[in-house]
Amino acid sequence: MTDEQLTPGRTSPAGGDLQLPRPPGVIRRTMAAHPMVVDSIVAASYLIPSLLAGVIGMVVEPSWQLGVYVGLAAVAGAALFLRRHNPVAVFAVGAAVMAVTVFLGHEIDPVPAFYALYALAVYRSARAAWIGFAVLSGLAVATLTFSAFVAHAAIFHPFDSAVVPSAIVIVSLALFFVLVGINIGNRRRYLVALIDRAQQLARERDQQAVIAATAERNRIAREMHDIVSHSLTVMITLADGSAGLAAISPERSADAMRMVAETGRGALGDMRRLLGVLRATDGDGDERAPQPGVSELSELVERFRAAGLPVRVTVDGVAPTDTGQQLTVFRVVQEALTNALRYAALATTVEVRIRFGTETIEITVDDDAAVHGALGQGSGRGLLGLSERVALYGGRLEAGPKPGGGWRLRAILEAIPPSPTQTPPPTQTPPPTQTPPPTQTPARTTTTSPTTTPEENIP
Repeated sequence: MTDEQLTPGRTSPAGGDLQLPRPPGVIRRTMAAHPMVVDSIVAASYLIPSLLAGVIGMVVEPSWQLGVYVGLAAVAGAALFLRRHNPVAVFAVGAAVMAVTVFLGHEIDPVPAFYALYALAVYRSARAAWIGFAVLSGLAVATLTFSAFVAHAAIFHPFDSAVVPSAIVIVSLALFFVLVGINIGNRRRYLVALIDRAQQLARERDQQAVIAATAERNRIAREMHDIVSHSLTVMITLADGSAGLAAISPERSADAMRMVAETGRGALGDMRRLLGVLRATDGDGDERAPQPGVSELSELVERFRAAGLPVRVTVDGVAPTDTGQQLTVFRVVQEALTNALRYAALATTVEVRIRFGTETIEITVDDDAAVHGALGQGSGRGLLGLSERVALYGGRLEAGPKPGGGWRLRAILEAIPPSPTQTPPPTQTPPPTQTPPPTQTPARTTTTSPTTTPEENIP
């Protein structure tokens, strides 16, 4: 326990902007701010009168007993300077001085022991103060009783005062100092506990703010990656194909560039909506749009087919009504197809299988490309963001090469049961397969599953 802990009213560096009120009382604040001055006053209040009385006694009637008492008083007074830092040692010195003064033919001197009892209660604990009280009371009664037996045996008379009243006075004063010290010490310890708790809450508040800001930055990074990476990959592929067709088929090249422009406008709109949400306040009327879900998978797949990716989709079960899970399914398929378009240039089939179960949702995206592009070219945020999205629903994400060749991305997440008041979204008839514009990789052709029924296609 330090002096700073017992002195409120300052801003704690570890607790943020915690502002503590000023404690009441000018004298109390001054004593708390100058502990060395207080210790000096306490030591001087005992040392100066004791030394003056001893010196005057030595001048009037010198004796070795009085000289020993003066030396003991000097030692006890010097020890009082340490009562704040080591009250146990000060108590031991005070108790010894009290016991020895009984046999010096001088009045018993329990004052240093009383000061030490108070210090034990304030700077240690109530338990330590009660132990010190018991030790001091027993020592006082024992020494006074022993001095009475010595005087009764007429060996010598070490103590002139009455034994029983002296013992009662010492025990009563010791009890008074202990009770006062416990009262003040408990108040100070309670105040320190409150200050520590307030500082802990302030630190936790700052930490929670940092964690929330980090989580929000990660969420924004995921959304930005999903928008920018997907759109740019499709646009780059279409632009490469358009450049190859510019001299051979200008019309088909123009169609590809129009699709590039359409994809870019869609990405720009998504970016504006995302930035608008970041800047918007409650009173702003910025344009808002719902997040994509399962119903937008048809448009997503057609965009990749138009870029030359041979996608085949199979959907089993009823899509969940939870918008967050629908967005997760959409982002998983989007990231998987984006990676396939970027790295699986030689794939002849990219198969997407989505199974909506009552307990789990399973998404599997396979491609049969024997050779993949350099995966190190990416930033790694895509799969990391997918892992975080899937983990929000107690799921897991697996991505890696297949044993027979190709690449597989598999995500499994816990399904949220639909609310009784909600109805599942209606299924949509999949759009007819369109012939994609030729690109630089003409081997990519759109394929459809001969075993897939309309109910199994994208809702």
